[in-house]
Amino acid sequence: MKPYSYHELNPLIRLKELELIPAELMERLIQAKDIEEVGELLKTTVYSEYINDHFEDNFEEGFAAEQRKLIEELAVLAPEPKIVWAYTMRSTFHNLKAMTKAELLDEDFDDLYIYDGFYSLDQIKSAVKTGAASELPENILASIQEVKDHFAESNSLQGIDIIYDRDYLRSMRALGESLQSPDLLEEIISFIDFTNIVMAGRGINQKRSKNFMTTVLSSQGSIPKEDLLNVVEESMSKFTEFLLTTDYADVVAPLINDGELDLAQLERIRDNYLTRRFDRAKVQAFGPLPLLSLLNAKEVEIKNLRLIIVGKRVGISVEQLRERMRETYDA
Repeated sequence: MKPYSYHELNPLIRLKELELIPAELMERLIQAKDIEEVGELLKTTVYSEYINDHFEDNFEEGFAAEQRKLIEELAVLAPEPKIVWAYTMRSTFHNLKAMTKAELLDEDFDDLYIYDGFYSLDQIKSAVKTGAASELPENILASIQEVKDHFAESNSLQGIDIIYDRDYLRSMRALGESLQSPDLLEEIISFIDFTNIVMAGRGINQKRSKNFMTTVLSSQGSIPKEDLLNVVEESMSKFTEFLLTTDYADVVAPLINDGELDLAQLERIRDNYLTRRFDRAKVQAFGPLPLLSLLNAKEVEIKNLRLIIVGKRVGISVEQLRERMRETYDA
């Protein structure tokens, strides 16, 4: 298959959206009386080939396969394949974390690899082992070396996560700027802001020092890092007061109660916020947003299905399921 222009690709995206589970069926899945009924309903969807006896024991393999098929197809068709990587880069850095720890600890973490559409397990492992791989960007190779140097000095596994998380956000921002899509860049900056908010909130709860938070917070978002650092050694109530002065005040306000921020719900709210921003793709005939919106919709769908399947197995109520569900893309 040859790459398409966005004008050619986006009508195909609309057709792919029709394979997503509609809201009415998702509601029936939520209300299903047991896991067997969930399986019967899923037999009417693109996941049908993965539904068999005791599918609930290995459903992750089917979900991963479906997500991989979509990523592979879009990476080939996209006018700029790195548009897809703007979404899957988080998997690349997850893989770097896992394979770096495997290398340093002499363990086998191959089963933790997540397909990102660009860098195979062997390529990641080779880069981590040798520090040189022509397929990977120079900034990633530099991150690998920094992690190794840090571990040699400190023997700290936590440092691995901190360095890779910081470099992930920096790399994503740089990629967003290079692709020259204002909508994509806004999405990326919002994701970074939410990541910083979550990290700052956790740091306050864990009574982390300002010096420590300096290493984990990113300077790539729209909320100045220094402003966040000025409140991380204060109380949670001071932090929530600050959040209500930002562009995200309306989003976080429902999660604030008596000066406390519900961090457990914040990631769900973040996903919903980003999904709503992607919804603007419905009216775009040009540009990369419809493609990214489809990738996001697929990931949200899988998160919701995972929640339903696990919830039915352990007896979570319909009300509890509905509270935890992410908003879906309304195709």
